[in-house]
Parts: sequence; structure tokens; C-alpha cells
Amino acid sequence: MRSSLQGRVVSDLKGFTVLLALLMTLSSALALAQPSSALQPDGTTIRGTVRDSTGEPVGDAVVRLEQNGSSSVVATDIEGVYVFPAIRAGTYVINAQKSGLRSRAVTVPVVKQGDESHVDLVLESPNDQKSQAATPQTSTETMTFADKPNFTVAGITDWTAVGGHGSDASLRTSEALARDTATLKPNEKVAGVSTLAGGGAGSAAEISLRAAVAQSPGSFEANHQLGEFCFHKGSYREAIPPLEAAYQIDPANHRNEYDLALAYKEAGDYGRAREHIQKLIAQEDSADLHGVLGELDEEIGDSLAAVREDEQAARLDPSEQNYFTWGSELLLHRAVWPAAEVFRKGSEAYPKSARMLAALGTALFASANYSEAAARLCEASGLNPTDPAPYIFLGKIDMAAPDPLPCVESKLLRYSQEQPGDARATYYYAMAIWKRLKASENTPNVERVEKLLTQAVTLDPKYDAAYLQLGNICSDERNFERAIGFYLKAIEANPQLSDAHYRLGVAYERTGESAKAKQEFQLHDEIEKAQAAAVERQRQEVKQFLVVLQSQPVVH
Repeated sequence: MRSSLQGRVVSDLKGFTVLLALLMTLSSALALAQPSSALQPDGTTIRGTVRDSTGEPVGDAVVRLEQNGSSSVVATDIEGVYVFPAIRAGTYVINAQKSGLRSRAVTVPVVKQGDESHVDLVLESPNDQKSQAATPQTSTETMTFADKPNFTVAGITDWTAVGGHGSDASLRTSEALARDTATLKPNEKVAGVSTLAGGGAGSAAEISLRAAVAQSPGSFEANHQLGEFCFHKGSYREAIPPLEAAYQIDPANHRNEYDLALAYKEAGDYGRAREHIQKLIAQEDSADLHGVLGELDEEIGDSLAAVREDEQAARLDPSEQNYFTWGSELLLHRAVWPAAEVFRKGSEAYPKSARMLAALGTALFASANYSEAAARLCEASGLNPTDPAPYIFLGKIDMAAPDPLPCVESKLLRYSQEQPGDARATYYYAMAIWKRLKASENTPNVERVEKLLTQAVTLDPKYDAAYLQLGNICSDERNFERAIGFYLKAIEANPQLSDAHYRLGVAYERTGESAKAKQEFQLHDEIEKAQAAAVERQRQEVKQFLVVLQSQPVVH
């Protein structure tokens, strides 16, 4: 569901490595990544125990101490105990989290230096925290954005609570576009892949690195460099043994542990990847680590934890990527209004991001704000005219919306002119014209539409949707024999195109072939039933988020 991490994080690996190398040269205080604004020698100590709702201690929980936008993070030991030493006087907010469970945020006043404050925390399901509005919410109260979100994701429910407007076709369109949105790429190309990975298996570089490991199997640097080489060339399973060996030699090397976690993730070992990322977060709270953890949470099916990690990543670093990832996760789980808010803030912060505007358009369409959705997608198409995605999105929402949408036809005309070899460009432009003609009071002249659709199937002889629409034009003109030919071509291209079977059945009825009509209607019903079951399974897998708006109850 989520884009591969390789492209997203490899470009940042160099800077991350420099930062970690610097951290390793500093004192043990920096090993805990404590901000200087919060930690001073000879200060107060805050300690306590993290327990679950049954009273059992929780080990490896992440405990966060915050003050004025700065945060310090530690992990609990096997007995659930955490300690923040050397805290200077002030007022702090502390909470804990693990595996999608969170404690309530607790305000801790530190008045006198040298004292010790004891604060126990209980991990709860968000639905159990009835008084969230009365307690500090770290997800919204300490955002580093200029404009803070006015919602909190409080839980999840099954697909029966799915929100949507209009017909089921519109809902399915918005769900499909939400999935497509998550795959949109940024305007700029990802750069920064290590030159170390220059060559496949048997290359001189790899032979040299393997020889170095064979000669010095106890060398951290030899194992680490071989592991990095294998990772960057995409051999993730091959990267794991040398990175594991390097980790055993020097478990305190953050750069190697980070690489090892990524290799585990790309190899599909999400449990081990999470263990290492959580350990790194306990030592250094960074947006990149929260982003990785969010991807891992989504992979193991913990979407609630994933969206909170995405929010934390955006909070620590409101980059274009972090805004987009957070909003995409919300949109995928049908939190359409919060997703629109995040994408709107993201587009304000990054006005040249075409994918942010396209994602905002998708969220607005899902919330039935059709005209503004079209306006944002039209704007996105102008930022990067060679990118087909905004145009395709425009074509799809125009077909699913109840009425023709502004700016769509002119943008699709430009797209078809700039990409004359793209059958999709011609098809969606034809459909925009046809929709406008059908909405007019005059009898539509569809010659131009038919010509464009014919051009589309000439460019792509397997374009099932274009054949279907050609058949529909012929049926409207009561030319059923010709319509049957187009419907058969549509079914040949895509036997699962249920509308083509239904329309073919109608055409057979009109020509007196009732037996054939009955067969096509039966096929239509069988395909529709199977497709409805597939949609139901998909909605059961992709749970809907329950969202709490400020000063409002849970929205079901």
C-alpha cells in the first residue's frame, strides 16, 4: 500500500550518516538525543513505570518528554521502568506508546532542582481515553506547523462505516483514486544513490568487498561496506548477513543498525526491522525514523499506529514528503476531511508540488466537493504538464461526478494535443465532451466523440472502455448490430467488464436474440457479484479511521 522506502530514504542516507557519525563522537548525554533546552546537569529526575491496562509492566515502550516543541525520548526496561535524569525546572508533558497503544498525556511541573518526580503511565486503546479533550494532546498541541490540525485519529472501524457521497460508482472511484494517490511521485527525481553499488554480482567492487570480509571477518568496516553495497544494488537478503555481523561487532553504530533495519524491511522481515527502528528512536527522535516505523506498522496491518507515526514525522519535519505520506494514509483509510486538511496545508507550504494538489483534489472529490476537486487537479496539471496523473484523475472524477466539471474539458484537450500517442488522453477528452453534450438541452452531436474514441482504440486495440463507449453511442442511435460488434470487442479485451455484458444483453434483446441476451445478463450478474465481494474484502482489509474533531465527539 505504501511506496517502497528505497527511493525515499536512500537519498537522505548520506546526511543521516554524517549526523550519526557526529553523534557517536559526543558524550553519553547526546547518545540519548536529549535536547539542551530540557537537560541540564544536577537537575531533577523524572522516573516511573509504564503498565498496560491489566497492570502488567511494559518493556520497550517509547516514553516521550516534551517542552516547548523540544522532545526527549527513552525506552522502558524489561520491568517497564523509564528514567529522565537531569531535568531543569519547568513544565513538561510526558506520554508513552507501544504497538498502537498510548498513555494519556500527563503534565509534570518541575519546580525545585534536585527533587525526583514519579509519574506512572498506563497504555490504553484510544477508545478508552474518554477525556481526551480535557488532557494535553501531543499529536495536536505541540505541532511545529504554523497551522495546527483540528483533528485526532482516535481509532478504526470496519468497512461498513465507510464514508462516501453519491453513488457506489463514485465511492469506488474515490477509493481507487486514494490508492493511486499513494503512488504519486514527487516532481523532482530522487538522487543520491551511493556510487559504491556500481556493478552487479561479480563486479570488481563486490569481489574486493567480499575479499576484505574473508580476510578480516571481525572487521566492522569490511562487513558494513559489503552490506551497504548489497543493499544499494537491491540484494536485500544478501545485505543482511554482513550488516548483522557488523551489528554484533559494534551494536552502538547507528548508521549500520539503520541500514540493517532497512534491509530487514525490504526483505519482508518487518518484526526485526521494527525492533531496530524502535531502538534507534529511543536513542534519537527523528522524523525519518518515525516515517520508517509508520511504513512498517502499515505493513503489519497496524494502520492506527502507522498514521500516528506519519503525523509525528510531519510534526518533527514538515517536509513535502512527510505531509504527503501523512495525508495519503488518512485518505486511504477514508478520513477524507482530515486528509484534505493535511493536503491543503501541504500545498500551501509547497505550492509547486503537483502531487500535493492532485492528492487534495482526490480528497475533495471523496468529500463530494466536486468543483473544487476539479479546480485543484486542473491546477496540478499546469505545474507539471508532462505528468499524466492529474489528467487521468481529472478524467475519472469527471466521469463519476453527477454533472460536468469546470476546466476539465479544456485541460484534457491540452493533454490530448500534447500526448497524441496516449490512448487515455484521447479517451478521457472524448468522455468529457460527451458528458457536456448529454447535459445540454440540444440533441448531442456525437460525431466528434465517436471519432476520438475510434482514435483511442486505434492507438490501443485492447482499450476495453473505449469499445464499450463506442457501443453505447451506437445503441443510443439504435444501431444495435454495430453496437454488438463493439461490445464483443470490449469483452474480448476484458472478459470481466460487467457493463459490456449487460449492454450486450440489451442489444441482443433489441435484435430478437433472447437466448444470447439471457446468457449475457447471467454473466453480468456473476461478475458483479464477484466484484462486489472483492470490494467488500478490500474494505475489510483497509479499515476506516475514526476521527475526533476539536471539541466534537467521535465521528462514526
